[in-house]
This record gives sequence, C-alpha cells and structure tokens, in this order.
Amino acid sequence: MSDLSNPFQSPEADSKIVTPLVSQGILSDIMLKYLKEASPWLRFMGIMGFISCGFMALGGIVFAILLPFGISFFNGSSEFFPGLISSFSLMIVYSMYFVGAGLLMFFPSLFIYRFGAKIRSYLLSNSEGELELAFKNNKSLWKFLGILTIISLASLPIFIIIGVIVAVAAFALF
Repeated sequence: MSDLSNPFQSPEADSKIVTPLVSQGILSDIMLKYLKEASPWLRFMGIMGFISCGFMALGGIVFAILLPFGISFFNGSSEFFPGLISSFSLMIVYSMYFVGAGLLMFFPSLFIYRFGAKIRSYLLSNSEGELELAFKNNKSLWKFLGILTIISLASLPIFIIIGVIVAVAAFALF
C-alpha cells in the first residue's frame, strides 16, 4: 500500500514561500512618493532633536555651574519646604535631570535622523540594503520609545509614593 492511497494520511496544503515586497521589486509609485516626502521631515526632526538635546544638556551644565550663586541667593533652604529640602540638593536634581534628559533624548533623534537619511539614500541608489537599514532605524526608534514608556510607567507608582511622603512631611512641618 502506498502513501498516496492512505486514507489516514494528514492533509497537505500548497505551501509557498512568501518573499518580502521589496525583494520582488514591488514598491508602488505612491509608496515611493510618500517615502520621498517623509525623508526631509524626518531628517529635519532629527536635527531639531539634536539641537534640543544640546540645549537641554547645556542648560543642565550651566545650572550646575551657577549652583554656588543659587545657594547664596536662597540662603541654603528651599522656599517651599523650609528645612526639608535644601536649595542645593534641589538644584543638583534639576541639573542632573536636564543633562540626563538631553542625553536620553539623543537616541530617538539619532534613529529619526538615520531613518530619514537612509530613505533618501535608498531613493537615490535604489538599494534594498539602504531601505532595510532605514526600517531597522525605525524599529529601533519605536523599541527605544516603548522601553522608555514601560520604564516610565513602572516608576510612576514609586514617584507617587515619594511625592506623598514629601507632602506629608512638609505638611507636618507647618
């Protein structure tokens, strides 16, 4: 008895290997038009992100340099929480926040810029490798922002608890 006449044989379906649209050379003119229109805006937003990161980091550094003058101005204690939080520690936190935020937001700006630059490069060279690198940077952008969002959401309850403790402690001082 052969396998072809076996009534208990598992069914088989025609299986075709699906290749990506780019490998088949199927990118419509409309898709190319949209990519061409998006590329300059992506590069522009990436450059603006770099400039913003630089200003944030520079602002944090300037804030840290001006720290001794701020201490003498506030006489060493915070106006809102006298005796609880010194202005020195508050200014250090602000300074670290701005430098850290500037460094942290550098990466999304880099991914956005690279995405736009690789799309432009693809449109000029018609190389699939350039388009793959463009979408790799797009994936990296959204992965980075997703992880950052998860970290933010996970740390939110901790900051709420700290805020409540500080508010209760400040209320107890009055």
